[in-house]
Amino acid sequence: MTQAAPAVPPTPTSATELPQSKDGARRMANAIRALAMDAVEAAKSGHPGMPMGMADVATVLFTRFLTFDPSDPAWPDRDRFVLSAGHGSMLLYAVLFLTGYDGITLDDIKRFRQWGSPCAGHPEYGHAPGIETTTGPLGQGLGNAVGMALAERIMNARFGDALVDHRTYVIASDGDLMEGISHEACSLAGHLKLNRLIVLYDDNGISIDGSTQLADSTDTLLRFEAMGWAASRVDGHDPNAIAAALDAAKTSERPVLIACKTVIGFGAPKRAGTSKAHGEALGPEEVAGARIALGWPYPPFEIPSDLLAAWRTAGARGAHDRKAWESRLAATQPTLRDSFEKALSAEIPPSLTPALAALKTKFSAEKPSIATRKASEMALELVNAELPTVIGGSADLTPSNLTKTKNDPEIAPGYYAGRYIHYGIREHGMAAAMNGLALHGGLVPYSGTFLIFSDYCRPSIRLAAIMKIRVIYVMTHDSIGLGEDGTTHQPIEHLAALRAMPNLLVLRPADGVETAECWEIALKEKTRPSLMALSRQNLATLRVEHEAANLSARGAYVLRESEGRAQVTFLATGSEVEIAVAAREILQRQNIGARVVSMPSTELFDEQDEDYRARVLGLGTVKVAIEAASPFGWERYIGPSGAFIGMHGFGASAPYKVLYKEFGITAEAAAEAALARLKKE
Repeated sequence: MTQAAPAVPPTPTSATELPQSKDGARRMANAIRALAMDAVEAAKSGHPGMPMGMADVATVLFTRFLTFDPSDPAWPDRDRFVLSAGHGSMLLYAVLFLTGYDGITLDDIKRFRQWGSPCAGHPEYGHAPGIETTTGPLGQGLGNAVGMALAERIMNARFGDALVDHRTYVIASDGDLMEGISHEACSLAGHLKLNRLIVLYDDNGISIDGSTQLADSTDTLLRFEAMGWAASRVDGHDPNAIAAALDAAKTSERPVLIACKTVIGFGAPKRAGTSKAHGEALGPEEVAGARIALGWPYPPFEIPSDLLAAWRTAGARGAHDRKAWESRLAATQPTLRDSFEKALSAEIPPSLTPALAALKTKFSAEKPSIATRKASEMALELVNAELPTVIGGSADLTPSNLTKTKNDPEIAPGYYAGRYIHYGIREHGMAAAMNGLALHGGLVPYSGTFLIFSDYCRPSIRLAAIMKIRVIYVMTHDSIGLGEDGTTHQPIEHLAALRAMPNLLVLRPADGVETAECWEIALKEKTRPSLMALSRQNLATLRVEHEAANLSARGAYVLRESEGRAQVTFLATGSEVEIAVAAREILQRQNIGARVVSMPSTELFDEQDEDYRARVLGLGTVKVAIEAASPFGWERYIGPSGAFIGMHGFGASAPYKVLYKEFGITAEAAAEAALARLKKE
């Protein structure tokens, strides 16, 4: 479909007037279109169609509604903008450049998708100011935005309108809304009545394969209304209609979806309205034709001075709001202001370490036999008392995950002063929302589900690792030790798969002492997410002598030294460490020196210096690893001549003690494997 535009109109008398007129707004939108098609053309790679189609919407949003200040991009009470349709990244880069953010220059845009440019193929958090989250995998940005909108309401309930009073805006695509995560996240948002969330849906009816009608006939507005949203449709190329819809959205008592009917690749003579405009460069002839159709006579990457001035004026308008907010912050009662600033600092108070040390002392003295999920609950009682910034939750498994502590009020529709979120059976939406909670600032999110369901959370976990944000996943029922629920619920390959993910810290504690240490580690990690794999079954306390130092922080340590010359080293994690201790006793009774290494985190251990790792692993000893999971990855510790005691297939349904025996994960089997290898030497 060919979509022409009027010739260049006379320039209004001031930069402030330009976005207010229909023709002026169109000219400003054409600056986005031109930068998008020029950058994609230069790279010979990218997605020009969405930026060209949604340029009018973005222009209205950024020049008239979004509250932001490029001179202070991290201003806490700014509106958040999430480009969930991350393939259209050039829309965001163009707007950030045009409005005056320092992080993206015209030269950066000219090097779109090239090494060293912050203008990556999809927006990446941390590459430049103004990029609020990493998007690209469809639906993720929408899920993050739900978390951001919820964080705003939680912080507002704590600190009031004077300090926290902003909105979260999203541009989402057909693909975002088709992905299953959108159902989970948006259903939660509707339930919680997150009326500060406004989604601008690029309703262009085109996907890579062609018309969306090839695969989808959903009535999107009815779907969102059924989930508790306010939904409407507007002409996405009419600035006045867009502005009216956004004005109405600001008064809604529900989250808002505005379906903006647009033409993908708006202005391209032959490709507008077709899938050819979606994911490839338009080509020189089509770009030239688009320039004519849009009334854009300027060379590639050139923005006329009046348009750039109008965009920069729009970017500067938020400075007044930001300064007014700073004045309100300065006038805030000192105790409240101090609490607010501490929350935003992301610092963990010094009081946490002695509080958890006291719990470690209690465990060592009383020697309870408890599941590490229960030990985690006990640690959380202290954590939540010390850290008001911590926000918990679970995907409908609260009694199993033990993630809710005493006297923690629950967040509910219209009530955001609580500390615990019932996410419902929405693991993926939960994980994405947690990323948004963390990215918003002021909160440290954790939530629970079963380790097997990390599969549902994995895309969001991966993005948390990429973004280097502090998110904590409490994942219980971490092995065949969950027993009777059987094969479908018993994680086998999950620990290996999660450990393979860069910048994810996997923690599998062996007892209550290590669990307390793992909570301290996770909370102090500022640049990576942490995942705790916790047992359903009770485990013996193995750290019976109190050690003030956090031994788990080194990833692995010698839990039991050998009596006499060490010939065997047993390596184990979590619930299998007590099996390793029993195997050591079997060998020691035969006067064979054996050591036990507890390895709660392979990632932390791999970060230690070579000398420490060599001392812990025990040079010259036979290595036997014990873990009720896949052997994948253990070869780097046990070597080619070592033994692995664990799972080599899926589990079964039976009481957990029967399963350990039937699958050969026993102290006797571990000792026999060690003896067999000693005989070969």
